[in-house]
Amino acid sequence: MSTKLSQLAETLIGSEIVRLGNEINERIRQGEKIYNYTIGDFDPSIFPIPAELEQLITSGYQQRHTNYPPADGVPELRAAVSKFLKEWEGLDYNTNEILIAAGGRPLIYTIFRTLVNAGDKVIYAVPSWNNNHYTHLTNAEHCVIETTPEHNFMPTAAAIAPHIKGAALLCLCTPQNPTGTTLPEEELRKICELVIAENNSRAADEKKLYVLYDQMYWTLTYGSIKHCDPITVNPAMKEYTVFVDGISKAFAATGVRVGWSMGPAPVIARMKALLSHLGAWSPTAEQKATAAYLLQKTAIEQYLQHYKAELEERLTAIYKGFAALKAKGYAVDAIAPQAAIYLTIQLNLAGRSNNGRLLEDQAAVTSYILDKAKLAVVPFYAFGASKQSPWYRLSVGTCKKEDIPAMLAGLEAALEELK
Repeated sequence: MSTKLSQLAETLIGSEIVRLGNEINERIRQGEKIYNYTIGDFDPSIFPIPAELEQLITSGYQQRHTNYPPADGVPELRAAVSKFLKEWEGLDYNTNEILIAAGGRPLIYTIFRTLVNAGDKVIYAVPSWNNNHYTHLTNAEHCVIETTPEHNFMPTAAAIAPHIKGAALLCLCTPQNPTGTTLPEEELRKICELVIAENNSRAADEKKLYVLYDQMYWTLTYGSIKHCDPITVNPAMKEYTVFVDGISKAFAATGVRVGWSMGPAPVIARMKALLSHLGAWSPTAEQKATAAYLLQKTAIEQYLQHYKAELEERLTAIYKGFAALKAKGYAVDAIAPQAAIYLTIQLNLAGRSNNGRLLEDQAAVTSYILDKAKLAVVPFYAFGASKQSPWYRLSVGTCKKEDIPAMLAGLEAALEELK
């Protein structure tokens, strides 16, 4: 019997992160002690959602808000998002310029489907989350920018410029998954100038270049780091920018599934039509609960103050641990935390050996660190970077503070065994 499927199904690559996470979870179920810092999610016992939001969701189900929501989201949530954006970020969006969905993924997919034809150029940097897969899903042309640690693994205007002619979509994410770094305001301003100039050069009836601006982590910045966006740095960008945002990371609410996009009304209308066929709507009770919670400014401020402090404490402790290991001469490094729930670390161990076992490549390094140090992290090649990249994403969403010293000691012991 033939098992021939569609070309898309035959060529689609599953999520490396999910695969790795599943393997590690199975080992944990078998009783193995592993510091699982792979998944961009939260342990709810460490990082619960806001109590007020939880109560509102429970109340929503008690009030039997269990029917289909409107295709673009319940009106009170779109109104609350509009007010929240104005108050917290200074962005002006009407309710017809806002689309609600079950988190960021269906929104990103509908943005790609709405703006990208087969064969169109899509510009994205690596490492980055899933841009390679969404580009494949739309059968578009991959215009890949290899980023460097010198620029905190963020794309620069100079690197984008050679690809911009004729492109359909430019994907930007800041704070960035997987790096936990941010795009500087001055660099974003230069990128916006490139986009405006390119669109001004196109004929009136020609497709424009849009920016997909993923700011799902924008509330989670630390120290002097400030989030910036295309509209604030260049108001003319409002016509060409589609945002991806939501509560998943802002309130540790990944499983609650409430996300939103903001963008030009004609684009949002087409995205709504597409989303209505996918049915990837956020549940009605969660939408109504989020609508009420977004208006509770004091509660949000109190939650974020504690939540961000806990995340930053973990990121900083692990960063300092890696800096100490580097100072001892081990081939590791890390980039100082700026935002999100991620730390960029380096394990430059390919070519070393342990008891005759040669670590031939980064896959072998990843396995060695997992087996010997019980440390599970995601290599940047899972985010589209080179297979030889020695850099990794470390997520602290499931990290217990009391585990950090033991994790670092185990890592040092594993490093010491290498020749």
